[in-house]
Amino acid sequence: MTERDEAALPFSLSEQTRRQFLGRTAGGALLLGAAAAGFPLLTRPAFAASKLVALVHTQAAGDNGPIDDMIAHLKALGKKDRFPVRTIYAADPSTYQSILSTLAGAGAAIIVTTFNEMADPIKAVAPSYPNTKFIQLYADPFKPVIPNVRTVEYQAHYGMFLAGLFGAKITQSHKLGYIGGMSLPGLNADLNAMKAGAATVASTVTVKGAFAGSFQDPTKGREIASQLFGSGIDFIQTDGAATDAGVIRAAGEGANRIVSAVFRTQFKLGPKTVASSVLVNFGQSLSDQVSAAVSGKFEAGHYVSTLADGIIDFVPSDLFMQNGPPAYVTAAKAAWPSVNDAKAAIIAGKLKVPFNTQL
Repeated sequence: MTERDEAALPFSLSEQTRRQFLGRTAGGALLLGAAAAGFPLLTRPAFAASKLVALVHTQAAGDNGPIDDMIAHLKALGKKDRFPVRTIYAADPSTYQSILSTLAGAGAAIIVTTFNEMADPIKAVAPSYPNTKFIQLYADPFKPVIPNVRTVEYQAHYGMFLAGLFGAKITQSHKLGYIGGMSLPGLNADLNAMKAGAATVASTVTVKGAFAGSFQDPTKGREIASQLFGSGIDFIQTDGAATDAGVIRAAGEGANRIVSAVFRTQFKLGPKTVASSVLVNFGQSLSDQVSAAVSGKFEAGHYVSTLADGIIDFVPSDLFMQNGPPAYVTAAKAAWPSVNDAKAAIIAGKLKVPFNTQL
């Protein structure tokens, strides 16, 4: 996934140009290290900064997951509605606040950020730039609410509950696994919800959780998954963004190894092993939130996405249904009506899924 949006701003932001970008003020012109990037300087007459929608993401692109999804949706939305977009990978936490200040100071209309680590930088910057709308995806609510900030929460543990139910119905070993990127409250709740879902099928089904310590380490994901599969586990739910690729690779290195992923794009990484996916449709969520802001319907405060709005979901892989091990495919097809029944019960409020962050 490239970070150049040729329909918006004709340059990409390398580490060198990022330093130059941050080193300049946002006064009469927005100068973004064009010499290093190989493009002419862009001044205000050439670029309507007041229409800019920027995505500042704290995980790298190329994850076949949330970041790629957000970038693709933003570019598509910018092309459709004819506004310029920028995507900036903020790898260094010490630059978060400076990046936000520079974009807002240059007159950016909307700045979208990713994940909880952006909370404090937004709180520090947003009050000084009331004309810029800030949208934080995967966030806790701000108290008090900042008038130009919208935070978005994803109750992914509902999908993880369904994954636990599904895994318990298709496992042959009665042993399930979970591999998350890092032990954070939301991911701890995901693991506990998976355990709760499995328990509704059989008390003999166990779920062993592990964390890779990173959302960008496929090697670690492969190592942990190999250990879990080697212990007799035959179904692993991933929850680690780019780290998931290593889990899927480990599944392909032995028999009776099934994975449930967190993005549809991961199905193609393991057509014989990736049976399903817990979905957090970050890209669609970004589109929904940005579209509302662009159309003048921005609302400050906190929004919670659930199974009911379609941003959270649990879906099967058609590739797996066609190519997976016959015994598991048969079990998966038989399990799906139970998954759909549980999903409907959750949406109707008849089935309560615990949000337990304690391990």
